[in-house]
Amino acid sequence: MTDGGRVSGGGHPAAAGGKLFIGGTWVEPDGGHYEVTDPATEEPVGWAPEASRDQVRAACAAAREAFGPWSRTTPEERAAVLGRAAEIIGSHFAPYAELARAETGATTGTARAMQVGVGVARFRRYARVEPAEWAIPPQINEAGGGTSHALEAVGAGKAGVTGALAVRQPVGVVTCITSYNNPWANPAGKIAPALAMGNTVVVKPAPQDPLSVYRMAEALEAAGVPPGVVNVVSGRSVEVGEAAVDCDDVDMVSFTGSTAVGQRIAEVCGRSMKRQLMELGGKGAAVVFDDADVGSAVAGIGTTFSFYSGQICTAPTRVLVQRGLYDRLVEQLAGYAGRLRIGDPRMPETVVGPVISAEHRARVESYVELARKEGATVVVGGERPPLDRGFYVSPTLLADCTNDMRVAREEIFGPVVSVIPFDDEEEGVALANDSDYGLIDYVWSGDVARAFRVARRLRAGGVGVNTVGRNMEAPFGGFKRSGVGRDVGSYALHAYSEVQAIVWPG
Repeated sequence: MTDGGRVSGGGHPAAAGGKLFIGGTWVEPDGGHYEVTDPATEEPVGWAPEASRDQVRAACAAAREAFGPWSRTTPEERAAVLGRAAEIIGSHFAPYAELARAETGATTGTARAMQVGVGVARFRRYARVEPAEWAIPPQINEAGGGTSHALEAVGAGKAGVTGALAVRQPVGVVTCITSYNNPWANPAGKIAPALAMGNTVVVKPAPQDPLSVYRMAEALEAAGVPPGVVNVVSGRSVEVGEAAVDCDDVDMVSFTGSTAVGQRIAEVCGRSMKRQLMELGGKGAAVVFDDADVGSAVAGIGTTFSFYSGQICTAPTRVLVQRGLYDRLVEQLAGYAGRLRIGDPRMPETVVGPVISAEHRARVESYVELARKEGATVVVGGERPPLDRGFYVSPTLLADCTNDMRVAREEIFGPVVSVIPFDDEEEGVALANDSDYGLIDYVWSGDVARAFRVARRLRAGGVGVNTVGRNMEAPFGGFKRSGVGRDVGSYALHAYSEVQAIVWPG
C-alpha cells in the first residue's frame, strides 16, 4: 500500500523517503524518521520526518521571505492556485483516502467523504474570490461642533466630509498546527483561507498522522504555489511545535487541539502579541426535552459512538434528558450502541473503528473505570472488544450521571456518552451552561419556539436544533475554554486577516 511513506499511485518522488517541505524544496530531516502506525492493524503505514528546531525556523524564514511577493499577487491568482490544488487532490482521491484511513483508523466511508472529500471542498470554497473592501458611510463634520478626531480629519474649525474604507489585509506568516482526527479537512480549513488572503504558512501536522499533510503539500506544489508560501515540518518532539509558535518570523498561530496545549500556545503568543485562532476542546451538551423526536435524538447523539470513534470535539457527549423521557432515551441509546459493528474500518459493514493509539485507548478506558467509581451505571460497553489487533474501544453509555462527575466535565475524546436527568427548562439550561467548555451544544424538542429560545441561552459557539448537521458557511468556534475566534466560510477570511481603515477628506 505504501512505499517509504508514499501512497502507491500518488505522491511526489522526492517525498518517498519522508522529507520535510521547506522553501519549495524537499529536505532530509535532521532528526531522522519515525514510524506512523495504522490504529486498526498496529502495522506500519510509513515513515514521517522528524524536524529539528533549526529546520522549523528555516521554514518560518522561508515563509517570511515569500510573504511579500505572495501578498502582492491578485486574489484571482491565488484562487487559481487553490482551484488547481483541489483538482489535483481530487485526481488522487482513492489513494489519498486510503492513506487517511490507514493513518487515522477512520472507516473507509469517513476517510473518503469527511476527510479527503471535505479537504477538496475547502480548497474549492476558497478558490472563490470575495470582496476584501467595504465602504463606510461618510462622516459629516460641522465646523466647531465635532470631536477632536473629526477636527483633525478636516482641519480645526472647518466643516467637511470624511470618507473611509475598511480593507482586509493578510496577517503575514501563519503557523498552522493541526489535529490528528482529520488530517485533510482540518489542514485544508486553515491553509486554503490563509493562502486566499495572501498569507504564507508553516504547517505542523499532528505527529500521529502527518503523511496526508505532505500529500497536500505535493498537490499545492504541483498547483503552482511559489516556494516558501507553504512549508510543512513534522515531528514527535515537543520542540517542533514550540519552535513553530515562538519563532519571531511568525505573526499568527492557528491551532486545533486540546485546551491544555492551546493555553500554553496562547501564553507564548501573548508575550509577542501574535494573533491567534484557537479551536480547542468540547463537552457538547445535548438538551433533550420530553417532547423530542426520540429517533432523531438517538441518531444524533449516537454519532458520538461512531463518527471518528468519538474523537471529535463537536460530539454531543453530555446528554441532558428531561425526566419524562429519561428511561426511554437511555434504553434506545443502549440499543443503538449495542447494534453498532466494531472492527476493521476497511470493511463496508464497519461503523466503529479504533481510536488513534494504545495510549489514547488506555485514557478512554480509564475514564470508564472512573465513571464506575463515581457512581455511574455502565449501561452498555465498558469493555475492550474481543479483537486480536487494533486500538478499539466499545461504544459506552453511562447512565445515572451527575454534572459534577469528571466524566461529565472533562473531554474524553472517545465513544463515551454520559446521560444526566433534568426537570424543567431552567434546570436544563443551567446544567448545559455549567461547563468549562462551550463549542457546540444541541437541543431536541418538538416545540421549535422553545428549541430556539433555549439555543439562544446556551453559552456555546454553535447550537444544533434537532440536528447534529453543520452548515459549512456558518461561523465555527467556541465560548469559554473551547477557543478563541471563528472560522469556516467567509469568517475564515476574516480570521486570517487584519482590518485596515483608510480615511480621506471628502
